[in-house]
Amino acid sequence: MSEVDLRRLVPRVLTGERGALDLLARACVRLALRVARAHRLGDADAWDVGQDTWIALAARIGTLREPARLPGWLVTTARRRALRVLAGRRREVLCARDLPDRADEAPTPEAVALNSERKRTFWRLAGALPRRHRLLLCLLADHPELTHAQLAAELGIAVGSVGPLRRRCFDRMRRLLVAEGLCG
Repeated sequence: MSEVDLRRLVPRVLTGERGALDLLARACVRLALRVARAHRLGDADAWDVGQDTWIALAARIGTLREPARLPGWLVTTARRRALRVLAGRRREVLCARDLPDRADEAPTPEAVALNSERKRTFWRLAGALPRRHRLLLCLLADHPELTHAQLAAELGIAVGSVGPLRRRCFDRMRRLLVAEGLCG
């Protein structure tokens, strides 16, 4: 938003000048899109964040006291909306149809062999990852109940670094699995 002089633009918007409102809307959505894309949202979700951020600003523009602080407010609002979109995504949950018909059914020897081979391949590939990524994978596999704070303590990193580290670790592992032809 540096190309837009907010100190001059906001009063023009408040007086109802149409061109000023369009300019502010474009700048607001452009900034919100950058924030949303920094959170790795797809185009549709990023545009939703941009639109939601603009709507929030439009509803509050009359109460704006310091136009120079508007970019910070927009970034914070867009970030919160992007995080809400990410939190709203569903995690995969097994359905009853994915479970065996009877709990006492033992897996077939083929299923046991395939599962064992998958695990060996996974951990062989994980051995190529950096030490911190390997440690994170081990913690997640052995203790899936650990919170981000507990993971951060085990890894010796800040709590806010756990998510990005996990994403980088999973991205690297996914690339290794794809290179092996194990997932697409």
